[in-house]
Amino acid sequence: MSTDWLTVVEGPARLIVAFPHTGTSIPGDIETRMVSPWLARKDADWWVDRLYDFAGEMGATTVRTAISRSVIDVNRDPSGASLYPGMATTGLCPVETFDGEPLYRPGQEPTEAEIAERRATWFDPYHAAVRAQIDRLAASGPVVLYDAHSIRSVVPRLFDGALPLFNIGDNDGVTCAPGLTRAVEAACGPSQVTNGRFKGGWTTRHYGRPETGTHAIQMELADRGYILDPEGGVSEANWPSPYDPERAEPMRRHLRAVLTACIDFARNA
Repeated sequence: MSTDWLTVVEGPARLIVAFPHTGTSIPGDIETRMVSPWLARKDADWWVDRLYDFAGEMGATTVRTAISRSVIDVNRDPSGASLYPGMATTGLCPVETFDGEPLYRPGQEPTEAEIAERRATWFDPYHAAVRAQIDRLAASGPVVLYDAHSIRSVVPRLFDGALPLFNIGDNDGVTCAPGLTRAVEAACGPSQVTNGRFKGGWTTRHYGRPETGTHAIQMELADRGYILDPEGGVSEANWPSPYDPERAEPMRRHLRAVLTACIDFARNA
């Protein structure tokens, strides 16, 4: 199933790979209210869908939205509640970048009515698609929902220092069986952490119900594993970095092993 902003490719394996933040599409009537097109797309999970382009060949189902997270973030609590209380983060319809820069011109921020409209237009259909795929695959047994993300390795406003390459989140062991988390950890390289700065967003927390057979896990990659992470901060002149196949290949080998572990877990659970 494909629309101009939502693409679902069904596969037979009981694995769903979701791409909530790779989109860069912004409707014109929203973009004209923003400070700049570059800032509006700065925090995309650049090239992550390309990084996992082998997922379909492995039999996984993929769900991707082309809508920019700056329009509406489909991995945030739709109520507007923070997933990380007391810590810097961005909201359902963000008004600032990860670095705290304003996204909208003064007085042009989305109203509550507009946020509700964006949720009905994009958030709800995206999650209806995810739910439909969980229900389809669950008819055959346990399902793994794998939420695929990346972020710049250094974002001082969000975390100290540089992230490990592989940042695994299962919300402190709540959203999937321990065996799945262990299998994913074993497939990653030595630069990894589980439930560090990123414990899983709304998708992982909302769908992860291991007691009923839906196991959800998030992977947040430090993007230096597949592109050049500019030193000294990013600007319109150096960001986003182009996809680097040679740099990406070692990470892709680990990610193939990760998805294999997810498929094997679902098959044997």
